[in-house]
Amino acid sequence: MTEATAETLAGTSTPSARPAPRRRRRINWVPYALLAPGLLWLIIFFVAPMITTLSTSLQEGNVDDGFVFTGNVAIYWDALHAYWPQLVRSLVYAGTATVLSLLLGYPLAYYIASRRGRAKNVLLVLVIAPFFTSFLIRTMAWQSILASDGGLLVKVLGWLHLTWLFDAFGNVLQFLHLSPNGEILYSPWAVIWGLTYNFLPFMILPLYTSLDRLDGRLLEAARDLYATPRDTFRFVTWPMSLPGVVSGTLLTFIPAAGDYINSRLLGNTQTVMIGQVIDSQFLRVLDYPLASALSFVLLVLILALVTIYVRKAGTEELV
Repeated sequence: MTEATAETLAGTSTPSARPAPRRRRRINWVPYALLAPGLLWLIIFFVAPMITTLSTSLQEGNVDDGFVFTGNVAIYWDALHAYWPQLVRSLVYAGTATVLSLLLGYPLAYYIASRRGRAKNVLLVLVIAPFFTSFLIRTMAWQSILASDGGLLVKVLGWLHLTWLFDAFGNVLQFLHLSPNGEILYSPWAVIWGLTYNFLPFMILPLYTSLDRLDGRLLEAARDLYATPRDTFRFVTWPMSLPGVVSGTLLTFIPAAGDYINSRLLGNTQTVMIGQVIDSQFLRVLDYPLASALSFVLLVLILALVTIYVRKAGTEELV
């Protein structure tokens, strides 16, 4: 018998060796530790207030006797039945301001993205500069700009001998019953323009980010293939900037829908938005369940519209 055969027989005669014990897989806690502060922040300042708002909306009572949780779901129907015009008006104003912001912001973002060096930095600073001023002060400034008695717009149009444009536009507003005295200030136009101005930077910055990352070689290839500027924009620039468009419209529409400063300072009794109603119910009427129900209805409605919009835009990864 050879030595190899003897080793083989010896190996088969010995009992099989026990398998090596598996090492316990250690859990890496570093990612969870890094996420903990952000999750804690969201729980304290978002989840907890939402739960509190939902609970408050299902209560009954008053400030003097206190509020008791009764699960009164009918408050939501009462809120919609009483304040659906203000809710629809808020969505219309916010949607109009978002469209105007896109029309104004896209060319400006494209121009900034096409600049180089110091010019780009200066333009970006000018876009961000309004954030250094209070939102309330910026809105009040539009009262001075749009005032018919010595406002800045009237003075500029007077210097250009175009005051008739101001009067003609006021007459149109009065004819459409949008302004009782034909003034641009305290009209839907003033509210929408105030929303557009205040939230325009939220549209420009995401658009600039997308357009700045646009590969110039794609535009060159389009020109080499004899594409017209219109076709280049339609098939190259616009699709590549679509994530910025979606982000900008969301950042503009969502806060604009709940805004109440512009409607209070630049509008009239016919331009009340849902944010103004919620503010009044919370701080003046002291009807906390109704105000909470309106807040939750607005939240759910905006979430539904945003989800539909993002899916239609084909950028589900932003949801």
